[in-house]
Amino acid sequence: MKKRNLLKLAASLALVPALTGQALAQDFPPKKTVSLVVGFAAGGAADTAARLIAKKLGENIGQTVIVDNKPGAGGNIAHQFVANAPGDGATLLFGSVGPLTIAPHMMKLGYDPVRDLSPITMGVNFPNVLVVHSGVGVKTLAEYVALAKKKPGSLDFASTGAGSASHLAGELFNDRAGINTVHIPYKGGAPALQDLLGGRVASYYSTPATAGPHIESGKLIALATTGLTRPAFMPNVPTIAESGYPGFNATNWYAFVASSKTPKALIDRWNVELVKVLNAPDVREQLNKHGLTPQPGTRDELARYIASESATWGRIIRERKITAE
Repeated sequence: MKKRNLLKLAASLALVPALTGQALAQDFPPKKTVSLVVGFAAGGAADTAARLIAKKLGENIGQTVIVDNKPGAGGNIAHQFVANAPGDGATLLFGSVGPLTIAPHMMKLGYDPVRDLSPITMGVNFPNVLVVHSGVGVKTLAEYVALAKKKPGSLDFASTGAGSASHLAGELFNDRAGINTVHIPYKGGAPALQDLLGGRVASYYSTPATAGPHIESGKLIALATTGLTRPAFMPNVPTIAESGYPGFNATNWYAFVASSKTPKALIDRWNVELVKVLNAPDVREQLNKHGLTPQPGTRDELARYIASESATWGRIIRERKITAE
């Protein structure tokens, strides 16, 4: 009799995780406003993409989704905020390559990207574009390198923060070209662009969304893009790789993650909803107009990609002895 009761109890307990997961999956969307946290100031590529995605996501799930900009420290402030957020599924992060794969190799963080953040899906991927203001007096990458060699330390380049993809792109090019341009970190693409347009900084490894309109107007000169191939939205701009530096590749990307305290059932549901948004024709069209390529995928695919990028940038940081500023 006792044995039978124990077996019944064991069977009941075994159902608890499954029932809990089902309940959480059914309790969707979260009852409170959903926050999509972005680690950079309004006006840059991350903010642009996040707002496009948040609007569609809110329409699909019937719940308000707001973009919460928390700029600073190359995006690390936002990442730590979400790592410490409650695991109720109401706080998502539009995570970036810098804090997720670069910063951990450069500084002591208040969070561990692998331990404290759970991958949901890749968001968008795109190259940066090296641009200069007209007052610099160069129109090609070769002229930029020649000027940097003629006057070592006189040229500087903006980035969206120490440890960001735009920072590492500049450091990598310094190494490959044998030049010494000075890094100037900002809290996002918009303030970096403002100083570039004002002539307070010479160059910027900008996102296409940020620099595109000013390249078209002639206020900025595009020297080269940082991916292996020319992007469709800038077919006339050569890559650094084809400009005398074979194999040069430093792309930027943003991915969706959440606090690791969030139950798997909720993370899985967010994956479904975000993949649906990223595959929506109208969203893809709008993102493409800003030079952003949607790349929805599985949670495991994102986890593997983050691990691969972390290994790559970690090696470069160690070899080049790059440190946080």
